[in-house]
Amino acid sequence: MYLFFLAQGLSFTQIAILEALYNVTTLVGEIPTGYVGDRIGRRNSLLVGTVLIAVTLLGIGLSESFLALAVLYVCWSMGYNFRSGSEDAWLYDTLTDDLSESEFAHVRGRGESASLAVGAVAAITGGYLGSIDLSYPWFVAAAVTGLGAVVVLTLGEPESYRETDADDLSLRRTVGIVRDALSSRNLRSFILYYYVLYAAVTYLVFVFVQPIFETVVVSVGVSESQVESLLGWFYAGYSLVGAVISYYTGAIKETIGVRSWFLILPFVVGTALVGMYFVPILALPTFLVARGLSDVTRSFAGQYVNDRIETLGRATVLSSMAMVSGLAVVPFQLGSGVISDRVSPLFALAVAGGVLVVGSGAILVWEIPVSE
Repeated sequence: MYLFFLAQGLSFTQIAILEALYNVTTLVGEIPTGYVGDRIGRRNSLLVGTVLIAVTLLGIGLSESFLALAVLYVCWSMGYNFRSGSEDAWLYDTLTDDLSESEFAHVRGRGESASLAVGAVAAITGGYLGSIDLSYPWFVAAAVTGLGAVVVLTLGEPESYRETDADDLSLRRTVGIVRDALSSRNLRSFILYYYVLYAAVTYLVFVFVQPIFETVVVSVGVSESQVESLLGWFYAGYSLVGAVISYYTGAIKETIGVRSWFLILPFVVGTALVGMYFVPILALPTFLVARGLSDVTRSFAGQYVNDRIETLGRATVLSSMAMVSGLAVVPFQLGSGVISDRVSPLFALAVAGGVLVVGSGAILVWEIPVSE
């Protein structure tokens, strides 16, 4: 999409402003849209978000000015705000209707696996479409997302949600529910451990995939003219590996367990990020498994949080978790940018890995973040 923006005459500063608008809208809109989702229903919130995203994607493909893109970026973020929280809330409540809520991580992992498998094909297809016209991938994405809206119309509202007194859910009561959840002894250290520390550090991994990939492959003798084509195939492999790992989310849960996963993974990831600075070639296998590990961990986090909150206000609570994570990312983004300019992206990730290891250790000393 950056090639598309540059082709429209945008500067890098304007592109950065678009990203900032998207992130600010996400932060401001998470809780209000979560509240709307709790009031109008999970399915209706998903429908509003999906339609908004489809229309926005079409608009971006047709836009020719920075101002138009700025407005569309705000709409794009709002569309995901309506889906954030409501997706996991709908799935968990639907499984609760069948007394299968313990299967949340397994079912969500299978969904992520399907998404990544399709994404691998889409990455390659989008590259070829973009070589014809950079607007075409946006139009196809809009059409596919529009089909998603049709699918959402076939979904039912979970019975466990319909049985709540959602019509009487006031904003003040919602704020109280969110406050109680965030300060709950069952969740407070987990929020710091995962939503603040782990999620923020792993977000940087996705930010720096492209520059570090280029640095590593060029250092082993690949011509700079081949980097772009190799990157497309690397993204396809990255999605496929992620699909395989996500597919076995349920098996990982049964074999390792959610508690052991969270207590071990931050130290493994942090050590890998530090090791990449000293042995850069390690970046390639680390990036290949990063997406799958991230999706499995997000599914486990969703399972853990959903198990500890009530149906009423569920979408708002989950959206507030996303907002906390979004806020935590900002200082990591700014700090990593400064370090990357002064030293290198590899060093920035090494620092982030060190922060993850030390910070996770400190939280464990204070309180075990994942209860049985």
